[in-house]
Amino acid sequence: MYLEHVNLVVKNIDTALTFYRAAFPHWKVRSKGNGEWFGKPRTWLHFGDDHHYLAFSDHGEGQNRVLKEHQVGLGHFAYVVNSIDGVVKRLEQAGFEVDKVGPVHAYRKNVYFIDPDGFEVEFVEYLSDIPAQRNSD
Repeated sequence: MYLEHVNLVVKNIDTALTFYRAAFPHWKVRSKGNGEWFGKPRTWLHFGDDHHYLAFSDHGEGQNRVLKEHQVGLGHFAYVVNSIDGVVKRLEQAGFEVDKVGPVHAYRKNVYFIDPDGFEVEFVEYLSDIPAQRNSD
């Protein structure tokens, strides 16, 4: 079992792609189109690789949940990467700042960014291939 895609409703697909292209330079637009969602026109786009993608729809209105408060909603989603330093460098060059760094851990490093639509995205680099070490508190 694996997660195939995450569907994010955004305000502007091009702005969202600026962030995610910096994070995942090897990904590509897999498909795109136009449609309607409950009476509102929208453009949709799938961005990813052959196994996983992010689905974007541009019919978003209002603000995302306040991450420092307690509303129900998405807390964050995370990607395992080979190099935290590479991801941070690419995102900073694209104009995005680290929101927070995870606690010091012997077997992993993690960092959090807020994407243009207010979604918190965690990037994790594991420093061990032993699950008990990677998953320890």
